[in-house]
Amino acid sequence: MLHRLIFVPARLVQAVPVVLGVTLIVFFMSHLLPGDPALAILGDKATPESVSALRDQLGLDQPIWQQYVHFLSNIVHGDLGTSFTYQRPVTDVVLQAVPVTLTLVALALLLNIVISVPLAGLAAMKPNRTPDLIVRALNMVGQGMPQFWVGIMLILLFGVRLRWFPVGGYGDTPLQHLYYLLLPALTLAIALSPTTIRSLRSSTITVLGSDYVATARSKGLSGLPLFRRHVLRNSGIPTVSIVGVHLANLVGGSIVIEKVFAIPGLGSVMLDAIYARDFPSIQAVTLVVALLVTVASILTDVLYVVMDPRVSLGTGVRV
Repeated sequence: MLHRLIFVPARLVQAVPVVLGVTLIVFFMSHLLPGDPALAILGDKATPESVSALRDQLGLDQPIWQQYVHFLSNIVHGDLGTSFTYQRPVTDVVLQAVPVTLTLVALALLLNIVISVPLAGLAAMKPNRTPDLIVRALNMVGQGMPQFWVGIMLILLFGVRLRWFPVGGYGDTPLQHLYYLLLPALTLAIALSPTTIRSLRSSTITVLGSDYVATARSKGLSGLPLFRRHVLRNSGIPTVSIVGVHLANLVGGSIVIEKVFAIPGLGSVMLDAIYARDFPSIQAVTLVVALLVTVASILTDVLYVVMDPRVSLGTGVRV
C-alpha cells in the first residue's frame, strides 16, 4: 500500500532529469537554427545598431550557457520569458494553446477506441477468417499512410467535396471547438488505430482461449455479453501500455496536424516559433510537451494497475 502511495511522487522526481535533458537538447539545437531572431523581428532593412540593441535587450548577446542558466532560473520563478513572435509573456501563449492540444489528443484517443475496439473484437472472434483478414489488410494500409496525407484526404473528402466539416480553424464556442476538431482528431486516431487494433486483437485471442472464458461459455454465455463481461477488460490491459507508449507520438503528430488544419494549439505555436527563431516559445512548448508526456506515462501506469490490481506499480509485474 505504501509503495502505491509514493509511486506518483517518485515518478515525478525521476522525470526531472529527463525533462531537464530534453530542455537542454532543444535549447542548444534551437540556437543552431540559421538566422538571427533580432533580424527576424526588425526585418531586413534594420540597421546594425538597432539589431545590436535588440540582441542586447533580448539577452542574445550573452554566452549560450549563461542564457540556459537564465532560462532555468526563470522557470523556477514561473517566468518562461517573452515571446518574440507574439510580443507577450510566453506563459500566456502556452496556457492559451495547451487546452486546444489536450482537447485534440483526448478526442483522438476517444475516436481511436471507437475505431479499434469493434474492429479488433470482430477480427479476434473470427481469427484467420474473412473478417479477420479484412481487418488485418486495413491495418496494413493504415500503417503505410502518413498523417499529413490522411489529414489532407479527409479535408478534400469531408471538407471540400461533402462539406460536412470545416477545413480549418477552431470556432468560437465549446461546441464549435469540438466540431472543428473532429477531422484532425480523426486523422490522429486513424494513425494510432493500427497499433491499437493489432495489440487488442492479439490479447483478445489469448483471452478467448483462457479457462475462465471456456467456463463462461459452458454456462451458456456467448456473443456480446461474453465479450463485454469477460473479454474486453482483460484484453485491454496490454493495449493500455501500448497506447501509453505511443502517446508521445500522438502529441508529436498533433504538431503537424494542427498546422494542416490551422488549429491554434501547441503545434502551431511551435512551428511559428521555429520559423521566427522565437527561442523562448520553442523552449516553453518543449518543456510543456515533455511534462505532458511524463504525466501521461504516469497516468498510464496507474490505469494499468486499476484495470489489473495484480500488477505492481512501477514494475508492471503481477504479484
